[in-house]
Amino acid sequence: MATIRVQREAFDPGAEINSFCARNSTSGGIATFIGQMRDFRGESRATGETVSAMTLEHYPGMAEGQLSELVKEASGRWPLDDTLVIHRIGSLMPGEPIVLAAVATAHRGDAFTACAFLMDWLKTRAPFWKKEATETGASWVEAREADEDQAAKWTR
Repeated sequence: MATIRVQREAFDPGAEINSFCARNSTSGGIATFIGQMRDFRGESRATGETVSAMTLEHYPGMAEGQLSELVKEASGRWPLDDTLVIHRIGSLMPGEPIVLAAVATAHRGDAFTACAFLMDWLKTRAPFWKKEATETGASWVEAREADEDQAAKWTR
C-alpha cells in the first residue's frame, strides 16, 4: 500500500505519522523523515543569507507519476508494508513542513534504508522547483552536488 500526495495545503506531520503508525501496527519498523523550510540559504545559518519565503512549483501529473515510480522502486528493493509521501507546493514560510516520507516494514534496517533512498531520490529526481525569497531578491535553487552524490549511491 502506498499513499502519495502533492498538495498546496499545510499538513500536520505528527498527525500524519500517528495515522501511518496506526494503520501499520503490525509492522516491526517504521522510519520517517520530515523536511521543513529553512530560514537561511547556504551551509549554515551563520554564513548563509536569510530566506523569508519559498515557492515550490511542480510539473502536474509528472511529479505524481515520478513519485509513484519512486515508491515502486523502493518496494522492489525492500519488503515494504506501506509508504507515505507528502510533498507541498505553493508558498511556504520558514519552519513549515515541505515533505514527509514514511515507510513501514518488518525490520528497522530496511525502514531506515528505504526512507533514506526515498529522500535522496526525491531531492534530486522529482520534478519540483524551489524559488527562495531573500532581502536581495528571489532566485531559483540549484541542485546541490552533495545531494547528487547521495542519490548516486543508489544507482544500480
